Amino acid sequence: MKNSNEATSFGVIGLGRFGTALAISLAEAGKEVIVVDRSESKVKEVRQYTEYAFVSDDLDMETLREIGIQNCDVVIVCIGEKIDISILTTMRVVELGVPKVIAKAISVEQGAVLKKIGAEVVYPERDMALRLGKRLVSRNFLDYVSLDNSVEIRQIRVSDKIKGYSIEELGIRPKYNLNIIAIESGKITNIEVLPGYRLQADDIMVVIGKVSNIDRFEESL
Repeated sequence: MKNSNEATSFGVIGLGRFGTALAISLAEAGKEVIVVDRSESKVKEVRQYTEYAFVSDDLDMETLREIGIQNCDVVIVCIGEKIDISILTTMRVVELGVPKVIAKAISVEQGAVLKKIGAEVVYPERDMALRLGKRLVSRNFLDYVSLDNSVEIRQIRVSDKIKGYSIEELGIRPKYNLNIIAIESGKITNIEVLPGYRLQADDIMVVIGKVSNIDRFEESL
């Protein structure tokens, strides 16, 4: 598998629901994917998507090297539930020199350890719960991307209260210290949002700013 400046080759270690869905998604996007799991049935399930599918009970350094994990641009360790194996495997992948290592965590403590050994950390269950929670408490919330603990990019549907207002009249920057980085109208996404643009029903605003400010703006809708 070849490396390039853009990530084209991926390793997925652990084929639970998260790992399997991730591996299939990457393969369907045309990426080269190595998958590894101890379960033969799980590996067999993804063999229709990638020829680099391996069954292994042992994830020691030698096994990972033989599989070719070190040749991947990005490796995602999806063994969140077995904390000791997750940490050891992540440490070995980092030591193999993989440019980008991402590890799934199920607790803040596990995530802290994974970060210290050089991995980026994702919390799939927590992130899904946050998305669901935001949808339940806001009629206008659609989706978001967390940039850190205090900054987000969030999609917000235009409500009846603000439709017809221009971006300038809305005053989202001076009032809430937020920036509108795009307007999605039907199938068209406009990233050059002019002050005179008037918001229409069913428009979707893509805003960036502090979470507290976005929440305050949504409450005003």
